Amino acid sequence: MSENPTDSNFHEPFVRALTKYERIVRAYIRGSGILRPEDVDEIMQEVSLVAWKKFDQLENIEEFPRWACVIARYQILTFRRSHARDRLVLNEKVFDLLLEESLGETETNEKRLTLLQQCLNKLPEASRQLVLAAYEPGSTIDQLATEAGKKANNLYQQLWRLRRSLEQCVEEKLNKEQSPELS
Repeated sequence: MSENPTDSNFHEPFVRALTKYERIVRAYIRGSGILRPEDVDEIMQEVSLVAWKKFDQLENIEEFPRWACVIARYQILTFRRSHARDRLVLNEKVFDLLLEESLGETETNEKRLTLLQQCLNKLPEASRQLVLAAYEPGSTIDQLATEAGKKANNLYQQLWRLRRSLEQCVEEKLNKEQSPELS
């Protein structure tokens, strides 16, 4: 990035990248076997500080999630060393395998979310709104059915078909990306 952390133009790209990719880094931390939320928060805070200090070394902002996960790996190792006397510390090889698997799963899940959003955008407006409403915190099928003037059972079936359609759409897109020569 070749900017100085004291420059005001430096702040915005860092904050945007950290905000956009924080959940990926947190998932990576959790995937390493760090399960207590307060431990994940502690490690994430350290990752954020180190990333802030080294942000000028990042050459391509698109590499931020992978770069931040590398920083997280070192912070996790530091955390593990400081908690080595705890009984539930994993063997180093097991830990490395978990980290590798976690990063792969995190990238896959992020890709699936992107594809799900694309598939969701292809749905007719009414169907898209129904799916989104079904996942609103506090919403119930009974409430949605009443609002739509339908029976709850009919709405369940409609949502099942929409979910299945979205699942198939995502799987098709993943298969096309994994085997582009067949497209």
